[in-house]
Amino acid sequence: MKLYKNQKGFTLIELLVVIGILAVLLAITLIAINPGRQFAQANNTQRASDVNAVLNAVHQFMVDSRGVLPAGLVAGDADKPISEDGDPLTVAETGAAFCTALVPTYIAALPTDPQDGTTFVDCTDYATAYTISVSATNNRITVEAPGTEIPPATIVVSVTR
Repeated sequence: MKLYKNQKGFTLIELLVVIGILAVLLAITLIAINPGRQFAQANNTQRASDVNAVLNAVHQFMVDSRGVLPAGLVAGDADKPISEDGDPLTVAETGAAFCTALVPTYIAALPTDPQDGTTFVDCTDYATAYTISVSATNNRITVEAPGTEIPPATIVVSVTR
């Protein structure tokens, strides 16, 4: 039996200590980064951008049509879903007329909620998960994204013009 005095390599204990240290560092990094919160913040940022885009499209339509609201909206509408399911009996939705008034002249396509998973198909079948309101008293138009993941509970953008 030969004994090697100049053996090179790591002992089992040394390897386990290094693996343990790496595991602790990885756990600390994951806690600090918090990927769930990062994704939620990214989704909320997308919602805020979408709400602004819809509001800007409505405003540009109103500028070009001398203050007339897009079809499907009337003063006094409150939290009307920006959607169309093709059913003419559904009066709560903004409808295809709203969509065709804006798309593609003022906005390329109506945005959808990032977590919804649906995409804009056409103006006869869409659901954005956003709502729009028109004040009866001061013509304030409000577009909201009610499905936020972290506070605030609703992203609200409004404009009075």
